[in-house]
Amino acid sequence: MGVGRRMKKQGPPGLLDESLITKKRKVSAAAPPEPETANGRNKKRRTSGEGLGVKKPGNKNREGKPKGGNDRKEKKKGPAANPPKAKAAKPTPANRQKAVKEPLPAVSDEEDNFAGSDLGSDAIDDPDVMEEEIGGVNVTGLDALGSASEAEDDEFDDFDSDVADSDTRERRGMWSEDEDDEDAQEKLTAANIEGLTRKLDLEQAQEEADAQAELEELQTNITGDRPKILGDEDEDEESRPLAPDLQLLRSRINDTIRVLDDFAKLAEEGRSRAEYTAQLLKDICAYYGYSEFLAEKLLNLFSPREAFAFFEANETPRPLVIRTNTLRTHRRELAQILINRGVTLEPVGKWSKVGLQIFESQVPLGATPEYLAGHYILQAASSFLPVMALAPQENERVLDMAAAPGGKTTHIAALMRNTGCVFANDANKERSKGLIGNIHRMGVKNTIVCNYSALEFPRVMGGFDRVLLDAPCSGTGVISKDQSVKTNKTELDFIKLPHLQKQLLLAAIDSVDHSSKTGGYIVYSTCSVTVEENEQVVHYALMKRPNVKLVSTGLVFGKEGFTRHMGKVFHPSLKETRRYYPHTYNVDGFFVAKFKKVAPTKAGAVHADSSVKASTTDEVPVDRTPILEEGKEEEDDFAGFDEEEDAKIIERAKRASLRRKGKDPRALGRKGKKSEKSEKSEKAEKAEKAK
Repeated sequence: MGVGRRMKKQGPPGLLDESLITKKRKVSAAAPPEPETANGRNKKRRTSGEGLGVKKPGNKNREGKPKGGNDRKEKKKGPAANPPKAKAAKPTPANRQKAVKEPLPAVSDEEDNFAGSDLGSDAIDDPDVMEEEIGGVNVTGLDALGSASEAEDDEFDDFDSDVADSDTRERRGMWSEDEDDEDAQEKLTAANIEGLTRKLDLEQAQEEADAQAELEELQTNITGDRPKILGDEDEDEESRPLAPDLQLLRSRINDTIRVLDDFAKLAEEGRSRAEYTAQLLKDICAYYGYSEFLAEKLLNLFSPREAFAFFEANETPRPLVIRTNTLRTHRRELAQILINRGVTLEPVGKWSKVGLQIFESQVPLGATPEYLAGHYILQAASSFLPVMALAPQENERVLDMAAAPGGKTTHIAALMRNTGCVFANDANKERSKGLIGNIHRMGVKNTIVCNYSALEFPRVMGGFDRVLLDAPCSGTGVISKDQSVKTNKTELDFIKLPHLQKQLLLAAIDSVDHSSKTGGYIVYSTCSVTVEENEQVVHYALMKRPNVKLVSTGLVFGKEGFTRHMGKVFHPSLKETRRYYPHTYNVDGFFVAKFKKVAPTKAGAVHADSSVKASTTDEVPVDRTPILEEGKEEEDDFAGFDEEEDAKIIERAKRASLRRKGKDPRALGRKGKKSEKSEKSEKAEKAEKAK
């Protein structure tokens, strides 16, 4: 093989130039040798172990004082530290006698670290002790440095100074901060701790002041910028694009909310707050797809920023929640079984002991063996709240007026531990089938399913200890589940629904036994957030039924109901009601109110429904006595009946029946007298017709 590429490029080394060594020897002969350091070299160059302010015994002159510093360092000070001067001649006996002691100039903090590294701390404090021994004569200051620099030959000086200067610059950049720290540690005493602390405090205060000034400047720039939101009045609607720019709409909504929050500073001149509110309403309808009527109704419930959060929360579905059936299992056991099946879950919150929130599931939760065995039911977290407020006790008679599909009914039965009696009513027969299925699957044994109109319920049955009315509503609290609510609700719906809810609530109040030892409570709830379906209905019931009052729901969280809204003033006790919003508690929008019946309904109270009024027990009795032929009398085979005594027995039976239904028999006394008179008049009319 031939010669490699590396060998071809490298080549043989050149010959040594002995001229530098010869001239160096001549200089060494003319000047006395300098003392060597521990590593055998003079102090032309600093080593890693030298120059950190430590005194060494071999680094002193004849008078016992430290020797002078590095001449190359003095050269690097520049014109400010070393003013230009004439080139000094080589040392001779004549000029050595003329050398005088001159004090060194002041050294800056940055140069102090470097100078101290060669001279030591004592030499820095007293510049007069900085001397150099050249040819047996003591000289100080710049003369000594200049003399020592000129004693060398030009070629050697150029070669050695370049290397030394580069080495000095490198070491100076590497060790300057460390030397500062070490010097500070050496000089840190009890005398200067206070000064250092004060200095640090001043620096910190200055930084905080600068940060505050920067923040104020930033806020000034933000607040000073008045956003252009409202367009010109002369703008043509035809010139606007058909499809809205969603990004532009969202940014304009944010700007409008910011202006409404600080209207005095950010509003444009000559613009009213109503104009900004109208623009915000228009943008919300275009961005989220609400009808203008419903968007305005919901916007009036909150401040502009909170309303934006409410509309935004309705675009996100609520978490999936299941309720543990305590009649069959415990929450801990159910959670462990579902985790083993690959379900990610956690407790729904500290306020519930039976709820589990599902984040991810690898199996369908509506088809697991545990679901089919009735260990849990899929139920929204907000549906727990009315039952928790009702708080049914064991061995009570409870009515659920609108029970389908059975989530609340089975929850009531679980709290009662299958004791007492629960009447689950629903007016829709098709929905009642699902109610019956859930009751059987969950293992409920104390429930009776019935299919009546809830308005009939004081007449069908009364005397309940507790009644739960989850009234039908517009569904403005569950828009995330049903997006059609945004557009299909009109002003007519908010007239019909509150009217029906008022009638149902009065029927629920009349169905409760006020003399119940453990109960006498009515819970009214809706999945709506509008005032017309909540506070107005409750206020109406309080006015029409003075024998009830609002009490605390017992729920640990929730916002208080309105006592004033849009110029309407409600009963002060409405602060006991609770409101729930999706953007505050991450549950469906809900409303819960709890009543306590303290006395029977007074005579002349308004009935819940005028159509049901005629079919109650107050209706006119009909004479069902068979019509006999003329001239014949009815024969009594056994014995004659005493009609007066029978009438008293029948009257007592009627009164007992009314008491069981929660009605006051005394309220019907006058109507009973009227019915007797009408009965006599009918008999007289029939007699006249027969004649």
